[in-house]
Amino acid sequence: MPNRVGAGGIRTAEPPAGAVPPGGRPLIITEDPLLLDDLLRLCAAAGAEPYVHHGLPAPNGSGAGRAAAPPGTGWEAAPLVLVGDDAARRVRGAPRRGGVLLVGREAAEDDPAVWQRAVEIGAEEVLRLPGAESRLVDRIADVAEGAGRSALAVGVIGGSGGAGASTLACALAVRAARAGERTVLIDGDPLGGGLDVLLGGESTAGLRWPDLAGSRGRVGAGALEESLPELHALRVLSWDRGERVPVPPAAVRSVVAAARRRGGVVVVDLPRRVDEAVAEALAQLDLVLLVVPGELRAVAAAGRVAAGVRLAARDVRVVVRGRCSGGLDAEAVAGLLGAPLAGEVPVEVGLPGRVAEGEPPGAHGRGPLARFCDGFWRRALGPVPDREVTA
Repeated sequence: MPNRVGAGGIRTAEPPAGAVPPGGRPLIITEDPLLLDDLLRLCAAAGAEPYVHHGLPAPNGSGAGRAAAPPGTGWEAAPLVLVGDDAARRVRGAPRRGGVLLVGREAAEDDPAVWQRAVEIGAEEVLRLPGAESRLVDRIADVAEGAGRSALAVGVIGGSGGAGASTLACALAVRAARAGERTVLIDGDPLGGGLDVLLGGESTAGLRWPDLAGSRGRVGAGALEESLPELHALRVLSWDRGERVPVPPAAVRSVVAAARRRGGVVVVDLPRRVDEAVAEALAQLDLVLLVVPGELRAVAAAGRVAAGVRLAARDVRVVVRGRCSGGLDAEAVAGLLGAPLAGEVPVEVGLPGRVAEGEPPGAHGRGPLARFCDGFWRRALGPVPDREVTA
């Protein structure tokens, strides 16, 4: 997908050019009974109810000898059109639009006429069954879930121990939620004690990482969101207090991808050690904030962390926390780490006490932490509304 470059240079995914807005029922056009059986089965697996037609439906319920489709399911209105090889000639000349797939069987994959037919009908992809079943289920499921623009995904990682990365991650999520963004906060550090604890919701019902460790393939975005604990107007995926359960990289990939498909904002709190599972998360992030205290020793440690993060992350920026010492300033810290400066976060007096009393990081709207987060989201997402969502 092409990228949008927002204020501050933060990239978020755009829907394909010419795509029809999501929602409604996919349209299947075929007279091949075996292919139709396969497509109906795959639609059922994706949770979508298709409308089946043997040729090009008439627009607006009328046409020269063409049968009409119900509202929202015609050629131009359906969110996705699956055209069988057998029906390609019957949709030639239809208006060009996004979301058209030419579907057939692998036996015909080497037939050059297949690609010619795809060009003639303006198909985005040529999919061969059964090999492309997984890809096709994904496309259909996007329709069923109403998937549009992916969420802006931001990771936060500490450059050294005690840098305050988890606090910043929580505050970013709280401020995004209070600005009205759909927000998911993901705890990527199994040894961090749990972000639900930091948010005062360790006893709140909902799934934790051990419940999702067996996830493979596509995870339903809506089902994931609804299953997670809701704290302070955002959804949180954290760890439980039981014995540590390893989460495979494939599960991390599936869960983070599902969280992104619902749009809005996804914030991921990351551990300093980059293993295969962390690399899967990093690969899906638009931006990683490296939190570094302004001290020479902390900068040296952060350099090692940054080297590992850059192997998988596309965009790494530095957040300097607290007052600098040793002749450093924020620009110098960022320069030593070879990354752009995202900003400075002063130490907030009284924050630990307020958190201990149940106030989440960032809830104090006039504090320096909240001001930094609001400024960050303003640059990334546009102006932050004055009104706040009640926690």
